[in-house]
Amino acid sequence: EIKKKGIKVFELHIGQPDLPTPKEILKEIRNFREKIIAYTPSDGILKVRAAWQEYYKSVGINLDLSEIIVTIGGSEAILFTFAAISNPGEEIIVFEPFYTNYNGYASVAGIKLVPLRTLAKTGFRLPNQKEIEKKITSRTKGILICNPNNPTGTVYSKKELKMIINIAKKYNLFILSDEVYREFVYDGEKHYSIMDFPKARARAIILDSVSKRFSACGVRIGCLVSKNKKVIEAATKFAQARLSSPMVEQLAVIPLLKNSQKYTRKIALEYKKRRDTVFEALKKIPGVKCLKPKGAFYITVKLPIKDSDHFAKWLLTEFSFQGKTVMVAPASGFYATAGLGKDEIRIAFVLSSWKLKEAMNILKIALKEYKKNF
Repeated sequence: EIKKKGIKVFELHIGQPDLPTPKEILKEIRNFREKIIAYTPSDGILKVRAAWQEYYKSVGINLDLSEIIVTIGGSEAILFTFAAISNPGEEIIVFEPFYTNYNGYASVAGIKLVPLRTLAKTGFRLPNQKEIEKKITSRTKGILICNPNNPTGTVYSKKELKMIINIAKKYNLFILSDEVYREFVYDGEKHYSIMDFPKARARAIILDSVSKRFSACGVRIGCLVSKNKKVIEAATKFAQARLSSPMVEQLAVIPLLKNSQKYTRKIALEYKKRRDTVFEALKKIPGVKCLKPKGAFYITVKLPIKDSDHFAKWLLTEFSFQGKTVMVAPASGFYATAGLGKDEIRIAFVLSSWKLKEAMNILKIALKEYKKNF
């Protein structure tokens, strides 16, 4: 509605990169020559699975083709995994704040997410083993992590992942590892996949997607990876029920999967530049508190206000500066525990640095005006 009034909106509320989709993907779509856009094998076109296999080999993960299922985005990988390892009413532990769509897919699968809070003052590091074990019951089927993390940008250490593996082994749990931001790590940090740990492989499930990695969110191609045959068998049944992933889009991502680093190395540097722009600007806004994220392209920000939902709505309904405003994501949506995140927002640094610099200045002015009235 606000755009209809001629107000320019800097959209920082969602992880939709502004970087062009690689020309290799667009070329494959334009050059599609098949006469029929047909159903494809439920677990994915063979050469697409082979391309995923090649991609994983390039990041040090060796897989058999039978251990990969192509999904309709990472979202479907999440849903299939929830349903494959859990019965309705069973539980999966998740660390909050977390990617808000986990809630939706848990609801569809009829399972319960059990939240365990991480804190800004500790860098949103994982809780200790004792705290995690307190949440485990006879209904617990798995532990879900997002690494690098959305919405905090935290990159988990080898020590933290080993702790999760030890807990999973002790209580016979699955480890669900959302690794869609694998390439986006900064300041010398190293990303460790859950598949890097031999002890985890029998109970590990990777949830993955090309959306952010290749700036191709609308392509809707992801994958589910597991060395556990029972998980693959169960997930395949769900894949068969929905028939197939889209044919053209599957074929379009093959070139990038086979040569991913040519593209991802460049955009990782660009996201680091954008992160630095946002972080330095936020540090200068009175009352704002945040940590510099080490991965992904999000930052969780504590604001000197009481209700970020109201603030976010106010930005789009009552405020503008020189015909411009900012759209942010209230952080309450990233928590399952009621009342948390009310004074926090998530910012996605998915615009160019000069746009982000202007957006942060508008946010600074908006906060000053908001505090006068509320």
